[in-house]
Amino acid sequence: MVDWIGKYGLSPMIYLIEVGLLGFLILRGHARRLISILLYLASLLALDGIARPYVWARYGLSSREYAYFFWVSDVALTLAAFVLVCALFRRACQHLEKRMWHDVRRLLTLVFFLVLGISYLVLSQNFKNLFSQFIIEFQQNLYFTCLVLITLLYVLMQKVEPVDDELTLLVSGMGIQFAGPAASLALLRLAPEEGIARFLATYVGPLCTLGMLLIWFYAVAQTPKSIAVHGLGRKDPELAEAVAREA
Repeated sequence: MVDWIGKYGLSPMIYLIEVGLLGFLILRGHARRLISILLYLASLLALDGIARPYVWARYGLSSREYAYFFWVSDVALTLAAFVLVCALFRRACQHLEKRMWHDVRRLLTLVFFLVLGISYLVLSQNFKNLFSQFIIEFQQNLYFTCLVLITLLYVLMQKVEPVDDELTLLVSGMGIQFAGPAASLALLRLAPEEGIARFLATYVGPLCTLGMLLIWFYAVAQTPKSIAVHGLGRKDPELAEAVAREA
């Protein structure tokens, strides 16, 4: 029953919401303003919604071709998530000192190459299946790094004035996307033979993706004016109420 829900209920729902959110961004004129979100959604839909099912149908779930494609596409999606985190950092820094983004950009670049180097050094002594083991190690290390970065970004958001409610919701959605799978991966490493660990590794990821998409849909469904009103209301409630009446 659970497998049926995951295969025929949860995944199609996620793909439909991805398509709907992409269409909403384009039709409402938010594509340019939220280009990083648009590109990340497009990569999710293209790789997870189209390419993976195609390779699965052609080669089979237990085939070597599907296994390689799954992990390579997972690396691509994690890289896309890292780029999105960088874009969200840039938007947050625009509310603070202008020079701050230059320092943050250097730090993010350094973090990426550190993850790349550490992943290689960990596996450099094991020359057997080095490529396949490296992409798995690199993907998981970068994933946990993204979780730490998005947590730091959420803390940074508390200093942003005026409050950018849309950015806060986008960051919260990414936090959900990273936190659940990271916890399930950690549990899977600690107890690889436990059924509950495998269950969480299989279903927590899609559920977190669904939660992220719903939060993002709510965030972008608000007009920019309503977002500005929420931020203004914390500094000048009377002016915010006047702007809301005009809207």
